[in-house]
Amino acid sequence: MARSTMEVAFLGTQRFDGENGQKYIKVFYGDEPDGKTEHGLSIIGMSAEEDAAEEIFAAGTQFEPLQLVRITFDVARGGQNKGKNLALHIEAVGPKPTARAAAPQANAQQQAKPAAQAADPAKS
Repeated sequence: MARSTMEVAFLGTQRFDGENGQKYIKVFYGDEPDGKTEHGLSIIGMSAEEDAAEEIFAAGTQFEPLQLVRITFDVARGGQNKGKNLALHIEAVGPKPTARAAAPQANAQQQAKPAAQAADPAKS
């Protein structure tokens, strides 16, 4: 089996029940469109390795949509000489996108200023 990693735009993780009561975890990520059959992002899904499935699903709560993530995966032999990618681990490549991360910090700073003024009765 071959092991590889890739860096892609995170779209989501999903849990669903399959036939025979088996649970499946999938990772969805965006890739460059081919420009012929799709535009924007190409949406691709990858199943998670059974032993790592719950960890991968839980990790999905940490990422913002379109955040760059690194997926480590095994390529198992599939039918008709095709490989089957199975996700083993997912992690952030860098910090969360700044546009969304900056807004909560600005709100926290604005709330801290009035609280500090109210705490000093000499200035009132």
